[in-house]
Amino acid sequence: MKALMISANNFEDTEVLYPYYRIKEEGWKVDVAAPEGDRITGKHGISVSVDKSLYDVNPKEYDLLVIPGGKAPEEVRQNKDALNIVKSFFEDDKYVAAICHGAQVLISAGEMNGRSATCWPGIKDDVTAAGGKYRDTEVVVDGNLITSRKPDDLPAFMREVVSVMRELSRLEEEREKAA
Repeated sequence: MKALMISANNFEDTEVLYPYYRIKEEGWKVDVAAPEGDRITGKHGISVSVDKSLYDVNPKEYDLLVIPGGKAPEEVRQNKDALNIVKSFFEDDKYVAAICHGAQVLISAGEMNGRSATCWPGIKDDVTAAGGKYRDTEVVVDGNLITSRKPDDLPAFMREVVSVMRELSRLEEEREKAA
């Protein structure tokens, strides 16, 4: 099973590192994709290796998409390849997990309309203007969309993400046994 994390420079460090390592702990592969370069650096100076450019991502290869926050989503949301990745995940009814300002990417991809979600409080009006139903709570699960507000919500966010991952892994094991 594979997860894709899309981000750029000025990401919120904990919103990349916590999900990255927690996903790996579950035995999944995690690829980090960014607009350009072989490394991205967070707001607090943590540097992360980039596995591929957004242009080179084939969304069909992944089971889960994670969009961390910070200031990175402002750049990511302007990248057409990133928006196409997000749209592909929703078209295929795959899970998408966004925290903090990550919702900006969902808004720009046109995937917030009619969805219940939470986000960084400063962009709640953007979520609402995009047709989303804002909820001020640590985590919101709406079908295949998982959202959280801020770094303090990471335990609740990852609890829901890991729950989904375990279910997807269980289903994959059942498929392999039946084959």
